[in-house]
Amino acid sequence: MTSKILFHHELRTVEPGRTDAYLPSDCVQNHASNILPLDNGDLLCVWFAGTQEGIPDISIYMSRLNKGESEWSKPVKLSDDPTRSEQNPILFSAPDGKLWLIYTAQKSGNQDTAIVRYRISEDHGYTWGPIETLFGTPGTFVRQPVVVLDNGEWLLPVFYCVVSPGEKWVGDNDYSAVKISSDQGRSWTEYAVPNSTGCVHMNVEKLPDGSLLALYRSRWADFIYMSYSYDNGRTWTEPVPTELPNNNSSIQFTKLNNGNLALVYNHMNAENCTERRTSLYDDIEDEEEGNNESSTAAVLEEDPNKKKAFWGAPRAPMTIALSEDGGKTWSYSRNLEIGDGYAMTNNSKDQLNREYSYPSVKQTPDGTIHVTFTYFRQRIKYVAVTESWIKASDQ
Repeated sequence: MTSKILFHHELRTVEPGRTDAYLPSDCVQNHASNILPLDNGDLLCVWFAGTQEGIPDISIYMSRLNKGESEWSKPVKLSDDPTRSEQNPILFSAPDGKLWLIYTAQKSGNQDTAIVRYRISEDHGYTWGPIETLFGTPGTFVRQPVVVLDNGEWLLPVFYCVVSPGEKWVGDNDYSAVKISSDQGRSWTEYAVPNSTGCVHMNVEKLPDGSLLALYRSRWADFIYMSYSYDNGRTWTEPVPTELPNNNSSIQFTKLNNGNLALVYNHMNAENCTERRTSLYDDIEDEEEGNNESSTAAVLEEDPNKKKAFWGAPRAPMTIALSEDGGKTWSYSRNLEIGDGYAMTNNSKDQLNREYSYPSVKQTPDGTIHVTFTYFRQRIKYVAVTESWIKASDQ
């Protein structure tokens, strides 16, 4: 029998240099958060919630931690398409003061049907404009924030969920690209990342020398990958593995006020996994016949030499690491959460999933590093730490 977890919504100092809270929610499943500090001192967090990832009752929600307050607000629903599962929300505070919400919308458990939608707020997220389509090409996915380049252009990382004819999407062919806008999001030009198959959730930050560093989740569940651009995102080096492991789950990093980088990730990969899933959506069935737009009656013979996405590696511990040399090495790390990370099911109804996953991280001018992540697929957990707290670890 699963014991009930007490989720406190108010901020609690659990040890010097660290504060915790859980964001409130009435939904069974909560996942894939993104946090954003606003110029007025408020913190916003968006995520998707509902019954289960891939099911059309999944919608985007947002909660606010007002400046000076100690409890996250009751979440508000920002999307509600009854025909699509709406996932992976991003918040972007544009230089003109407008706040963008960007997210995906897919049919059932088929990521290759996803399109990207958006809506805009002009009052710090209290009210929102109409929902519009940003990218209508099926299979387009987002996860990581927009970057404002030094030349004023906007860069949005995307990845494509690709299927082979006769197959259902399982992640084997996914690859990354960036969309760049020079007119405040009205139009976008795409630049693909070469040889990036298997490298997704591309996360980009500007380095002091003017270059762009990208870190990637690996579908192969081996390592975090990295690549660079030296021309404002037009061309990218081929992604190569870093020293850090990855378990085919999301990561996120941010540049700190002092130029250091803070990365939150699962320090885990596929090595020594005794159990595994074959797909993210093993436990999802199409709601109606023919809902998978990309499927055909034919089933192709599998290529034994083709790399296959690895699903089901443990999603724990949740670790935060610091780099003082632009991501070349990660000299300090400390676990935010430890556990077995059991993630063999996305079904939250029976509370069998024990993953810590999909982190988001940002720093405020006061030096506080704010992190949110999925806690057992039941809640979004918020943790605030300092750089000195990370460095104090003897791990």
